[in-house]
Amino acid sequence: METKIQQPRKTLVKQSSLAPEREDGTKLVKDELEVTESVEPTVRLMYLVNEGDLEGINELLDLGTNVNFSDIDGRTALHIAACQGRTDVVELLIRRGAQIDPKDCWGSTPLADAIYYKNHDVIKLLEKHGAKPLMAPMHVNHRREIPEYEIDPKELDFTNTVDLTKGTFRTALWRGIKVAVKVIGEDVISDEDKVSAFRDELELLQKIRHPNVVQFLGAVTQSSPMMIVTEYLPKGDLRAFLKSKGALKQTTAVKFALDIARGMNYLHENKPEAIIHRDLEPSNILRDDSGHLKVADFGLSKLLKVAKTVREDKPVMCTDISYD
Repeated sequence: METKIQQPRKTLVKQSSLAPEREDGTKLVKDELEVTESVEPTVRLMYLVNEGDLEGINELLDLGTNVNFSDIDGRTALHIAACQGRTDVVELLIRRGAQIDPKDCWGSTPLADAIYYKNHDVIKLLEKHGAKPLMAPMHVNHRREIPEYEIDPKELDFTNTVDLTKGTFRTALWRGIKVAVKVIGEDVISDEDKVSAFRDELELLQKIRHPNVVQFLGAVTQSSPMMIVTEYLPKGDLRAFLKSKGALKQTTAVKFALDIARGMNYLHENKPEAIIHRDLEPSNILRDDSGHLKVADFGLSKLLKVAKTVREDKPVMCTDISYD
């Protein structure tokens, strides 16, 4: 009598978010996970998690299978569930005692994997249970890809830091000079719109060089929290100045108006695309040591694309009419 040989089951498993890329530039799958009836329970657990088999997972765990087992790459069942976007499996594994932030051999966590594969429901669930972001969403895999403006966060000394604007901006020492640091909240990592806004702000800041615009010095994008570093202007913003001084002398008002106009004109005349600030107000205009004003905070700014330029109408001529 011939013995029936059971055919192994195979399934594709998504790779770690930090695993090296393949030759074709992708890392969507790793080697096929082969499962037979005689396979180790821990390997079977990985398969069932990948397939989303809640009943099978519960049965294995009830039999004593280690929920925190890690494979040769250091990947746990929670890593697999996070990659696959299986919210129900993630919830089950956490309830059964899975460690929330285990790292694989590349240093990736389940939350980092969920962020990489844009599994937003899993991200929210992991964060709800205390998972912490591992890195910034602008992280690159190769040193040659690190932008020139990148600042090592270890070079920023916050020992005697002072909050400048409700915790968003603070002072620091960088290479012996005092700088202003805009700290980007960790909630940005899981919010595509905020990440996009951060990228836009960096893109703009790199283009700008003008005496009446705050000078960009660098940024932290390869670790969390992300930061933007600019020159520090010790005399504060125009809003505080107006509040303390009241009405301005005519000469001072004209000087301030010219400073703002020069800065804004520079932005609007930027080539090939004009820069639209979109949030110009006294609190976003800073004073330097000499009392001159500089336009700051480009968080809401946008490049005005050529295809969306505003039509320029001919100026309207008007004669001066006096009423005697």
